[in-house]
Amino acid sequence: MTTTAPAASAVAPRHQSPVRRPSLLRLTAVELRKLVDTRAGRWLLITIGLVVVAVVTLLLIYAEDAEQTFFTFFVTSLLPVNVLLPVLGILSITSEWSQRTALSTYALVPRRERVVTAKLLAVVLAALASVLVTLAVAAVGTLVASATGGAGTWQVDATLIVNGAIVQVAGVLMGAAFGLLLLNPPLAIVGYLLLPTLWSVLGELVRPLRGPAAWLDTSRTMEPLFTSHVTAGQWGRLAVSLLVWMVLPLAAGLVRTLRREVS
Repeated sequence: MTTTAPAASAVAPRHQSPVRRPSLLRLTAVELRKLVDTRAGRWLLITIGLVVVAVVTLLLIYAEDAEQTFFTFFVTSLLPVNVLLPVLGILSITSEWSQRTALSTYALVPRRERVVTAKLLAVVLAALASVLVTLAVAAVGTLVASATGGAGTWQVDATLIVNGAIVQVAGVLMGAAFGLLLLNPPLAIVGYLLLPTLWSVLGELVRPLRGPAAWLDTSRTMEPLFTSHVTAGQWGRLAVSLLVWMVLPLAAGLVRTLRREVS
């Protein structure tokens, strides 16, 4: 007795649906969630909110009545937040390496530049959200000031709000740039805080550096953004300083991240 093997045509071919890569929107949502999933990121966001409330509260207690305005509350609150936001950018970028999740992340999304782009978008959204929080707390402070005898005036140029958003976004991207370049949280934080400060001090002390410092010291080039009127020359100096402290580290850090071996 013989058996006949089934014809090849009788075996139905198996069709596998193509694997869809996650969209940039979904990757950005994942990175936003990562900002609050880690203890450091969560407490840093809480600290930023508490700092804004503390600044407005101190102004309500100690500032002169004439200075208790929406303009004062908003601009003064931007300054400490601008110090903390870059640390958030650093932690977002370096978390893959410090938390040892780079292997799984880049296995799921082999194109690392898409992950980096999602991280940058996430910290930019966080920076814009911080501006909204600052506006909300400043508004509450203005209401309290008007009810307790302060000036409580609301006059503010919309350009100032846009400038404030630019300052916060530029700051968090500068932090992310240092994180990409150094890929180590403590080293990136120290480098971000030390190098621009050192350059600022040298620009004040060394006479030949005073001219370049006017173009490369971000503490000087960003200062006009805390006013409503910025000249073309001031925008030019800001662009040059951001090219040095943000764009170049971002480009070099991206190259390093793409080439670094994941172990």
